[in-house]
Amino acid sequence: MDIRIEKTKTAIHNTFLELRSKKPLEKITIKELCEKAQINKSTFYSHYKDIYDLSDQLETDVVASVIEAIPNPQNCLEDPAVLAKNMFLGYLSRDTIIRILFSGTRAGELVRKVEYQLKKILFDAHPEYKQDPSVNVVLSYTVYGGYYAFFENRQYGDATVVDIISQISSEAMNLL
Repeated sequence: MDIRIEKTKTAIHNTFLELRSKKPLEKITIKELCEKAQINKSTFYSHYKDIYDLSDQLETDVVASVIEAIPNPQNCLEDPAVLAKNMFLGYLSRDTIIRILFSGTRAGELVRKVEYQLKKILFDAHPEYKQDPSVNVVLSYTVYGGYYAFFENRQYGDATVVDIISQISSEAMNLL
């Protein structure tokens, strides 16, 4: 990628995250973002359709990094403890940006998108699981339940909470 384009996108992303950390997505204007990033509106529009497109692309990058932290996601049911542990390592590695992007009205989007991508990868590799209610429920439980349990119980220490969630995920998979 051209270095100028890379610098422009970095400026847009950093400015957006700065603004997003202070106000809801719906309150950020392109005019404000462009002024703070010191770019023209036409430059912004050459990269993104609107502010929601920018946010969505950043969210997609975060979700991809969480999924990339999971070794062999297409075989995630083989070792649910590894799935849970690595999924949370992925969350932790992007903790700051997650707290910014997925706040307010976007709060539930991270787990929804992670579950969607994980199921897509799993079902592409194992189509026989797609209609299996046990697989779907256990995977949703691990992704959604684990995520909310983790963030509600961080006061006990990240490692402790991740270990407990990993154990619970393993036990849930034994039900299959």
